[in-house]
Amino acid sequence: MTLTRLMKGSALSALAAAMAMTALPADAQAQEWRERANEIKQQRQQSRQDRRGDRREARQERRGDRVEARQERRGDRREARQERRESRRDARSERRGDINDRVQRRVERRVAEDRRERRADRRVERREDRYERNRTYRADRNTTYRDQRRYDGRNAYRDGYRDGRRYDRRARYYDGRRWHDYDRWDHRRWRDNDRYNWNRYRYNNRSLYRLGRYYAPYRDYSYRRLNIGFRLGSLFFGSRYWINDPWQYRLPEVYGPYRWVRYYDDVLLVDIYSGEVVDVIHDFFW
Repeated sequence: MTLTRLMKGSALSALAAAMAMTALPADAQAQEWRERANEIKQQRQQSRQDRRGDRREARQERRGDRVEARQERRGDRREARQERRESRRDARSERRGDINDRVQRRVERRVAEDRRERRADRRVERREDRYERNRTYRADRNTTYRDQRRYDGRNAYRDGYRDGRRYDRRARYYDGRRWHDYDRWDHRRWRDNDRYNWNRYRYNNRSLYRLGRYYAPYRDYSYRRLNIGFRLGSLFFGSRYWINDPWQYRLPEVYGPYRWVRYYDDVLLVDIYSGEVVDVIHDFFW
């Protein structure tokens, strides 16, 4: 009985030992598989992080390229705008020079016409004087000395009045090279001409009289209502304030030293050699 028990015990011990020996390799293999799985997982995470970092760097590079390209395009557009502005400025200055040349030629033609008219007037006056002398010489001998003096006095008064009025209308200015004669401006005569009815023309062409904001030559200067006879500073009638095409606003053409000048919403006719305002229209522009 004892032997039997011993044999059973030894058999069970051997079985247990065999089972333990088989269980140990299985646990070790499972542990090795878990370690490999963890390594593979870590490698995948690392590769995923590397790909994310590469994509982030690529996005940053693309953003940097887009920013640089945008800045280059802005610089190119800025340079193109500057070139267009310069070309427009040059063209504007050329047009202004052409306009000034045309105005000067008109002034010279007007001066030449005035000179021819004066010569013609002098010829007519000489003819009239010769005629009067001949008529006086051939006059009736019965004409008394008193009547002759009365007649001569009337003629002298008439000639003096006519010469005085002609002298009042005439004036001279010096342009830096020579003297020019011209007629003084009559601010009433042109207003009676329906051709220069600027008020009616403005009613039908309102947008033409909207010139935008007026920039005075002095920063702290404010509007003052000016009238005929006022003398302006030279900065107020510089070439940038000139109205180079008066007919566009149905204003009469100017001559000699006169120029139409914008002053806020008013328009002034200024003698640019003396600064005197010789004509004014208030609230001309909108």
